[in-house]
Amino acid sequence: MGWGFYFSINITSMKYTFIPAMFAVASLIMAATPPPQKALAYQVDPFIGTDWVGNTYPGANAPFGMVQLSPDNGIGGWDRIAGYFYPDTTIAGFSHTHLSGTGAGDLYDISFMPTIRPLLQKKGELGIYARFKHNEEEAHAGYYKVKLQPYNITVELTATERIGVQKYTFNRASDSAIIYLNLDKATNWDRTQHSSIKQVSSNQLIGYRKSDGWARNQSIYFFSRLSQAPQSISYDSIPHYHPNTKKLEGWGYIAKLHYQVKAGDTLLIETAISGVSEEGAQMNLHTEGHFNSFSEYRNYAESRWNKQLGTIQLDSSTPEDISKIFYTALYHAQLCPTLYNDADGWYLGADRKPHRTRSANYSTFSLWDTYRTAHPLYNILFPKENGDMIQSLISFGAQNNDILPVWNMWASETDMMIGHHSLPVIAGALEAGTYQVTDKEQLKKIVLSTVNRTNYRGMDEYSRLGYVPADKHKESLSLTMEYAYDDWAAARILQFLGYKEEAKVCYERSHNYRNLWNASLGYFAPRLSDGSFKKNFNPFAYTDDVTESNAYQYLWSAQHEPDSLIKLMGGREAFAGRLDKFFSDKTPHKIKLPIFSTGMIGQYAHGNEPSHHVPYLYHYAYKPWKTADYTHQIMRSLYTSSPSGLCGNEDCGQMSAWYVASAIGLYPEDGANKFLISSPIVASATIQLADKKTFMIKANNLSLKNKYIKSVKLNGKPWNKASLDIKDIQAGGVLELEMTNTPGITWYQDL
Repeated sequence: MGWGFYFSINITSMKYTFIPAMFAVASLIMAATPPPQKALAYQVDPFIGTDWVGNTYPGANAPFGMVQLSPDNGIGGWDRIAGYFYPDTTIAGFSHTHLSGTGAGDLYDISFMPTIRPLLQKKGELGIYARFKHNEEEAHAGYYKVKLQPYNITVELTATERIGVQKYTFNRASDSAIIYLNLDKATNWDRTQHSSIKQVSSNQLIGYRKSDGWARNQSIYFFSRLSQAPQSISYDSIPHYHPNTKKLEGWGYIAKLHYQVKAGDTLLIETAISGVSEEGAQMNLHTEGHFNSFSEYRNYAESRWNKQLGTIQLDSSTPEDISKIFYTALYHAQLCPTLYNDADGWYLGADRKPHRTRSANYSTFSLWDTYRTAHPLYNILFPKENGDMIQSLISFGAQNNDILPVWNMWASETDMMIGHHSLPVIAGALEAGTYQVTDKEQLKKIVLSTVNRTNYRGMDEYSRLGYVPADKHKESLSLTMEYAYDDWAAARILQFLGYKEEAKVCYERSHNYRNLWNASLGYFAPRLSDGSFKKNFNPFAYTDDVTESNAYQYLWSAQHEPDSLIKLMGGREAFAGRLDKFFSDKTPHKIKLPIFSTGMIGQYAHGNEPSHHVPYLYHYAYKPWKTADYTHQIMRSLYTSSPSGLCGNEDCGQMSAWYVASAIGLYPEDGANKFLISSPIVASATIQLADKKTFMIKANNLSLKNKYIKSVKLNGKPWNKASLDIKDIQAGGVLELEMTNTPGITWYQDL
């Protein structure tokens, strides 16, 4: 490892002494030669998911990086949640923070826009903008390029973990080139509160943007270094008033950097960001900004991605289209969570105070989504990063009145979605050995405070009645199901820590979902405070009793107790029959599908997460060939290599993590480190484990027709279970599947 610098800064009376930077500076000093076209970074297509409902962005970043440098169309709305929508033809800036497929629009911080007079400009939201064409645009992992018209400026983007790097090539001469640094730019849920821009030298700018939106009271600090000093700088300032009090809140500043350029001139802008301070941003640039050219930065980003994507090596015979979809999915699964600490370890905590980590702190946890597949995969593929993510969740809880995060970003709890799904993520990491507990008592306190939370989304009634009543709270059915699952996860944590009595209480509460079972209807149904079931129940209907789903889709949301589900439904064959109907029942004509019900197969909605585990429930019915039928249908029809290649919100990597796990044939069905063996879509995949071991999944005779598993061997010996424990995978070895075109084979004796 290389070392950074020693220096100290006094910030608001707090003395920060910087230790040798944890950033591996030595690894930054690489040859400038771009990797070959066959490198994995080049197999990634960041445009996948930028059209239809994927809500992804095409810009540049490093794996799990703090910076997400990407173009913004300059127009708000659902389709442009990530700042960019493929059908659009305008670009109004390149900002340094974005969200990947969340369904919520925020960030877009620290926006730059190169122009040449005369300007394209519209009143209102769009402002100053450029036009572009997709045939003058390209992207792969760690790199983005576009030509802006009518300015004839080529923009290239790349990034380190904490630095966004822009290269502008002016293809025509002008004495009126202007680079806009717009800290007033805001769209969708974002609202500027106050900002600052200061010129600290001829070619260096420093400042901050404070905003309110989904991330409440967000502060982001920046430090920019320009390869050429502007001839002059002018400023605009826009007053901002509080929406309720109408009092002046602050100013949105826009810096206009004026240049005279010749044809072929280039300008490099390096911008580091921080959630702590201007000094932190400056230190981040000094620590990571050791390159002398854009190509060296680009090579670093591509090399980082080549390494991370190389954790899974596909067979060389893998069709090009499948390889592109696969590696783009593995790429998307590493855009979140995002690094949140400065290079010296400091970050802003949930208590809005500076804290320091000796490893890494992460933010942007879409836990209602990612607990299902992404984090179980991280335990295998990225154990170090996942361990740091677990500590980040626990630290956030300790700073947040001992309540674990629901959906946090930039030191803020957004309270988006439901449940407390930090719990299964922590439980999985403890059992997998990717997180080592540092303070048992603290973790116990945080877990119990979270599951016994009061005055929050029906948890008081849940504790008292055993369910959330529909006459008191919206989303009552979903809340009950999710709280029960989280109780099960809490029980696992407490059991692991040795608190058996507390674990027993949580385990008993994990059965609470059964209190909503309406045997006469054969569904979990909303229940009222008096114990009666809500009238006029329709399992196909989308009501405020269920979160982003209908009751039919939530019928299967007891992943922790599939055997109990089977019993409630009348046994294994009846259970399988219900699954068959689920995948074939059409939505009645009178019911309009909401925006989140996409990728429909019968009532199965792959476009939203509550359905994701359902095809794998056939394993519990001892009919794994039906799992293969549906997972192959989903992978081949609902994931494509086009910009509209995702059938639902990416949701910080969950949509893509599902594909990665399913494509290699190992799916974490219950969130308890039990990976169901299923029919892969690739002939072989070799996982590079953390300790230099490998685990290979090899599917002999796999083809479009030969998609059914006939028999399984683990390390050359017959394997008669439907699943592998994560410890089996971590030990390394070879999982060998014999494939056949004959359905109806149950190759295992035990789950």
